[in-house]
Amino acid sequence: MSNGEGTGKKGADAGRSAGKGAAKDAGRATAPRRGAAGAKGGPGARAEELRALIRDASHRYYVMDDPTVDDAVYDGWVRELESIEAEYPDLVTSDSPTQRVGAQPSERFASHRHVQAMLSLANARGDEELHDWNRRLEAVLEQEGMGGQPVHYVVEPKIDGLAVSLTYEEGHLVVGATRGDGEVGEDVTSNIRTIKAVPLVMRPEVGTPPARVEVRGEVYLPLEAFAQFNEARAAEGQPTFANPRNAAAGSLRQLDPRLTAERPLSAWFYAVGASDGLAATSQHAVLEWLRAAGFPVNPLIAVYEHIDDVAAACEGWEKRRGEIDYDIDGAVVKVDSLEMQRRLGAVARAPRWAIAYKFAPTTATTLLRDIRVNVGRTGAIVPWAELAPVHVGGVTVERATLHNQDDLARKDLRIGDTVIVQRAGDVIPQVVSALTQRRSGDERPFEMPVDCPACGTALVRPDGEVIWRCPNRSCPAQLVESVIHFASRGCMDIEGLGEKTVQKLFDVGLIANVADLYDITADQLIPLEGFKDQSAANLIGGIEASKQRPWPRIINALGIRHVGEVTADAIALVAPGLDALLDASADDLARADGVGPVVAEAVTEFLSADDNRAMLDRLRVAGLTMEMDVPDGPIVGPLTGCTVVVTGALQGFTRDEAKRAIIAAGGKSTDSVSRKTTFVVVGADPGSKAEKAEKAGVPVVDEMTFAAVLAGGQPVPARTVV
Repeated sequence: MSNGEGTGKKGADAGRSAGKGAAKDAGRATAPRRGAAGAKGGPGARAEELRALIRDASHRYYVMDDPTVDDAVYDGWVRELESIEAEYPDLVTSDSPTQRVGAQPSERFASHRHVQAMLSLANARGDEELHDWNRRLEAVLEQEGMGGQPVHYVVEPKIDGLAVSLTYEEGHLVVGATRGDGEVGEDVTSNIRTIKAVPLVMRPEVGTPPARVEVRGEVYLPLEAFAQFNEARAAEGQPTFANPRNAAAGSLRQLDPRLTAERPLSAWFYAVGASDGLAATSQHAVLEWLRAAGFPVNPLIAVYEHIDDVAAACEGWEKRRGEIDYDIDGAVVKVDSLEMQRRLGAVARAPRWAIAYKFAPTTATTLLRDIRVNVGRTGAIVPWAELAPVHVGGVTVERATLHNQDDLARKDLRIGDTVIVQRAGDVIPQVVSALTQRRSGDERPFEMPVDCPACGTALVRPDGEVIWRCPNRSCPAQLVESVIHFASRGCMDIEGLGEKTVQKLFDVGLIANVADLYDITADQLIPLEGFKDQSAANLIGGIEASKQRPWPRIINALGIRHVGEVTADAIALVAPGLDALLDASADDLARADGVGPVVAEAVTEFLSADDNRAMLDRLRVAGLTMEMDVPDGPIVGPLTGCTVVVTGALQGFTRDEAKRAIIAAGGKSTDSVSRKTTFVVVGADPGSKAEKAEKAGVPVVDEMTFAAVLAGGQPVPARTVV
């Protein structure tokens, strides 16, 4: 739905449904069209029917992430409902989807006292403090006569947003309030109503709703939306926000709800406060009730039976936090049994039955000391930030990527700015935005150099590209980067040949391109600083072992623009050896799966250069594996016609080995889950792909099942209907 529930806002939501396959099954949810004053039940009945359709479609889109109608159908319902309500004002209800933004701006927020206090959480930093907490709660349970009873735990991602409490009466939203001091918050009902993920009315699947219930959750700003929001503010000359939490809090506390509606807020819900008529015996049962009532409940929440499993889950989420599109600053661990929660009680305004396992922060502010540029292996001139050292995401960061000149200009970054730095998981640190409100006037704009800083050649910017490039194929910086890429793990995987070693070999004149690697001897290495007999022998051994890498890996290692691992595999199938590759035309290469004219042209341009052809001939003479066997026709095997995604760490396969096993079995290996995916193989720490597959009804299998399918001993898992 491009404009939410009739608010008229396109902005951040525009076009999203197209990318999610929103048009699928569009017809199944389309109601028979009747005029506003049509017969069957008249305008009142039609208005109620439209409200139900719009609520259901919004729930499927904003909460379930599974659209069932396209924008045209949805917008038609909204326009028809608006038309009926305009003609018959007495039919307008406060919970109508057209009334999400209906309040006038406030001069100030009224206070709201929570019926049940919103307690804060004690923190655990690391496994030891988590186990200490568990020992304390077990001691209290022993005193309460519940010692020896099994304790189950619910682990929930700790969303870094703004805590809210929503009060519903007979299933209808009546109050939305911030946490405040835990006892009294601010009444922000008009703003809460603008958030599409928040149900104005509970869904009928919940049955008879409680007479009154407080629902607790967290309002947040997705990371991608936050970046776009900050960039838009910078472009308009407005101050940017330091992090998504600040942006969410500022958005929810706008006195004019129309401003809140313009901001792409969302929410997760995870608890119930005071209630009148809700019966549940466990935390996970509460979550199931919330989900049935129409509230977005995080699908990553899980129940564990042992505190060691809880610790492992928390550690896993700290590693994988960069794979999701919202900030989490920890995990919340709760005792599942509500009776145990009651017995454990609270101390110092914090419940004994829950604790926050805190992660290292992924964002920080620091000084942008300077902006410099690197020359990449394809001649790309990439700016980077020199930062005042700052601790973020568990490491000290002093450098961060700035992508390109257009990105710099869009973010309006200047040397001397105080900037927001983000590092999530193993992602390269990046500068999110500048805190323009802190500028003193001494900051300096960055100017892109006109000549290559490595070789002095005049830079060029090809038509249609945002990257400036050095066109000199002999540029020393490009040569060094090409060798680093060639030796990297996804390519030739030469043990011991890292960036510093490559630079050293280049500086002393032992290498000028990748073919020179295979002429190096141990005697040449031993005199160099950092080398001894054993380390020299190890490097020579690593170079020698790389000769056995398969032909597709060599294509990837060449560093041709637009060619990565998957594309290299596809090219190898239509050019299964060096001679075939050298003879291939752009049209020949374009026959490869996923290779279009731009990629094909980049490959033929690379191969047309005399120095590149000479380098390839030297690699063949050195003994590299420059060909492979290709079957005459399509590969027929257990995975014929299947598309398989592998995520997480497998025990019996490297990632490359798993992909090649899929191809050898007749299947296709891809890196992203889509409607075409047959099944997903998960290893350790699988991340968000497994979650996306389960939501889409795509089968998820473990490594053992994967191996059995490859061997033909088990059928391909069938999709489920969702």
